[in-house]
Amino acid sequence: MDEARLYHVALPMRVGFDHPAARRRRSDSLVLRLSAGGAEGLGECAPRPYVTGESVEGVRAEFQRVPMGRLLARLRTEDSAELLGLLRRDGFARTFQISGGNNLICLLETAVLDLLGHRLGLGVGEMIRPAGPGRAAGEPLPVSQVIDLGTGVEEFLATRGPFHFVKVKASDDIERDARTVTALREALGPDVPVMVDANMSWSYDDALHHIKLLAGCGATLIEEPLRKGAWTELRDLRLATGVEIMLDESLCSLEDARTAVRTGAADAFNIRVAKCGGLLNSVEIIDFARQHGIAFQIGVQVAETGPLIAAGRQLAFRHRDAITVEAGQSDRFFERMIVTPPPVVDRAANTLSPVHGAGFGMALDDSAHEWAVLGYAGDTDRWQPLVAATKAEA
Repeated sequence: MDEARLYHVALPMRVGFDHPAARRRRSDSLVLRLSAGGAEGLGECAPRPYVTGESVEGVRAEFQRVPMGRLLARLRTEDSAELLGLLRRDGFARTFQISGGNNLICLLETAVLDLLGHRLGLGVGEMIRPAGPGRAAGEPLPVSQVIDLGTGVEEFLATRGPFHFVKVKASDDIERDARTVTALREALGPDVPVMVDANMSWSYDDALHHIKLLAGCGATLIEEPLRKGAWTELRDLRLATGVEIMLDESLCSLEDARTAVRTGAADAFNIRVAKCGGLLNSVEIIDFARQHGIAFQIGVQVAETGPLIAAGRQLAFRHRDAITVEAGQSDRFFERMIVTPPPVVDRAANTLSPVHGAGFGMALDDSAHEWAVLGYAGDTDRWQPLVAATKAEA
């Protein structure tokens, strides 16, 4: 029977994560399981109001307006290879005639790609990007390390290496940030990139001062220093400081990427799957970045819980020219993941290895059931609230 089940996953975090735009003590993701024609697929999104303006509650409301019966019927009856071809040509929204925000599209698209991957015996990475020169190599990928506001630099240096790329979450004390960057540069030498992420927290005048100070201490890149979409001021900062700027919150769509290039606002893009509206839109943005000499990293939302982690990693292994990959810290954050096998990072080397298998190569763990909030059955064509909703909504 065709079915769908939505989970609002609010896993408590063993260690919190603080940055200028938010403090997080639990996950806040929506996970979707689709079943159609004997195959299953898992998807996930992580709405963050300060990034895309979307909330979990808003995405849930959008989700219940999706014509789920029609979507599941197409997955059950249409040829999977032909559907995949349409998705790669036209994208998810146009293929399934479903409109909505980036996180809704990401939630649905990742679940559909995982389901089709199981049907076709293909990994999602193979489905979104054909193999090309240097793209399908099986060597591990180095990942970046992030020092947030709750971690001291001495502890970070002592416990989080080896270091390939370091991101510093800015505080409200620029002198503290300068000391952090100085200590990192002294410990890591000249070759490891050190980026400072302001999460939109600086005014233009402050940014002008802060960037020059941090560059003098050894910072090589600044992420999202100004309010979202401050295109001309971002261009002026680049010209005034000579320091490269990465866009994150300002970069949520291909149109944003075009605006950034047209205005000269950026040197690099942070590609996060949920923020950018799914894997297929992320691929489009990466291709556009390459065409215009813009670097990119494969990023994560803090506290992703499973399918979204897998999606970012599949994207990374098909785009090995990213300047860095953020693998997330699910192994540090959570006592137990809701998927099996859980996503892993080789912490001895701070690298990722490719995951083989169909789709995302993971299934829901039994522990996920306590987070289920909505169920859909094809024979009734209606959504039903599930008893387990109370914990996620507490």
